[in-house]
Amino acid sequence: MYAQSSGEPAGPSRKPAPWRRSASLRAGSRQRDSFRTQLRLGRRGLAIGIDIGGTKVAAGVVDSEGRILSEARRSTPGTDPRAVERVIVELVEELGRAHRIRSVGIGAAGWMDLDGGTVLFSPHLAWRNEPLRANLQQLLRRPVLLANDADAAAWAEWRFGAGQGEDRLVCITLGTGIGGAMVMDGRVERGRFGVAGEFGHQVIMPGGHRCECGNRGCWEQYASGNALGREARILARSNSPMAQDLLAAVDGRAETITGAVVTELALAGDTASRELIEEVGEWLGLGLANLAAALDPGLFVIGGGLCSAGDLLVEPARKAFARNLTGRGFRPAAEIELAALGPHAGLIGAADLSRVAGRSRS
Repeated sequence: MYAQSSGEPAGPSRKPAPWRRSASLRAGSRQRDSFRTQLRLGRRGLAIGIDIGGTKVAAGVVDSEGRILSEARRSTPGTDPRAVERVIVELVEELGRAHRIRSVGIGAAGWMDLDGGTVLFSPHLAWRNEPLRANLQQLLRRPVLLANDADAAAWAEWRFGAGQGEDRLVCITLGTGIGGAMVMDGRVERGRFGVAGEFGHQVIMPGGHRCECGNRGCWEQYASGNALGREARILARSNSPMAQDLLAAVDGRAETITGAVVTELALAGDTASRELIEEVGEWLGLGLANLAAALDPGLFVIGGGLCSAGDLLVEPARKAFARNLTGRGFRPAAEIELAALGPHAGLIGAADLSRVAGRSRS
């Protein structure tokens, strides 16, 4: 099962917003801080976190403060479930030779059951109702927890990163698409059936771009790395003089322009690339305003590869968020911050969740 507690910030606490300073909120905060302290002190052993992607499997030994002590990685061995299990075992055995490991956390894209034992579906791998935890526990002879990769990243940011001190956190991951996760009052909120957080598939433009999920107008078709690359390719193919630097960067091959290329040019000062990222930021802010209306978090943490654009992306998002927030001017508004842990968040979060789950079962 996923964690039922929260941990004391491992770094400086966030400055609380004025509306969080009432006596009742301070009392609730003291209770949560106590829970965080119990979580931090209750189990100090080491855990291994494993982040399974479409091309690589990254693993690391993580301590109770979220520090990575040792790392290893392998190429993802195709889609065969048994081959992936063998790679996981190899990584755990390699890292375990130098460290005493209490538990193992596995983070991967897809849907896990509420108990954290079975992979219901994974888009990158051939896992369909796969009892992965039981298989791995038999091979590793250690406690194992499965976690959705976005859930693991959100937990890591809440425990050790940009979300420290915030008890209602929504994490958005901007990459090929949009991933999402929530940490609410010290637990990963996964919904009734364990598949909450598919924020990228809220329909934000009815009849808009076709999405891989089958619908039209999904948020990730407008506020993701893929969306940024698509709009840049459209601009380049139009022979617009604004696209000269874009085309020069790819030797005139418009079809090879990606979101990463646009981001690099934008950071170097290219006007067209900056405008394209600003448009994506505006779509991001609109979607966040919709989520705020439904979930009312205290903080949005924005992670993923597209966030290398920094304020070029986040500032337009903040402005669009403020412009579209329901009840604006008459209600507190969530803050929007960039994630702090970068590509290691999923690995750190998976390890820490396995430690917390092990504590709750012990």
